[in-house]
Amino acid sequence: MAEQPVGEIIRAISDDVKELVRDEVQLAKAELVPAAKAGGIGAGLLAGAAFFGVSAVFILYFCVVYVLVRLGLPEWASFLIVGAALLVLAAVLGAVGYTMIKKVKAPQRAIKQAKETVDAVKASAQQTLATIKGSDVKKAINR
Repeated sequence: MAEQPVGEIIRAISDDVKELVRDEVQLAKAELVPAAKAGGIGAGLLAGAAFFGVSAVFILYFCVVYVLVRLGLPEWASFLIVGAALLVLAAVLGAVGYTMIKKVKAPQRAIKQAKETVDAVKASAQQTLATIKGSDVKKAINR
């Protein structure tokens, strides 16, 4: 290793750290975008499930009211069938949405890479400090 001023060494380390941090951010973005998309779709499906669930409750309320008023099988039976179908649809959408949201995970590669980068920077800084201290000792001995 050629003799370099301490300022240049620190500047080079600083530039390397900045570049590594930029790369880590890009890696995290690349990992999070698909996960966020899947989570968004799952949330949309859960919202659809909630809408159809509320709709089903209203239909079932109308069904009960209509049964009490008329006691006619054909009309209330149709309300009951529609309400039950909406509840089944809400259950299916809710299950699929929940499954999709449950699959969303933390960006494991980015976390691992960031830890490796921190370890590498620490090792490099310690090595640089040891080199600087060693050269200072050599200079003091040569005086």
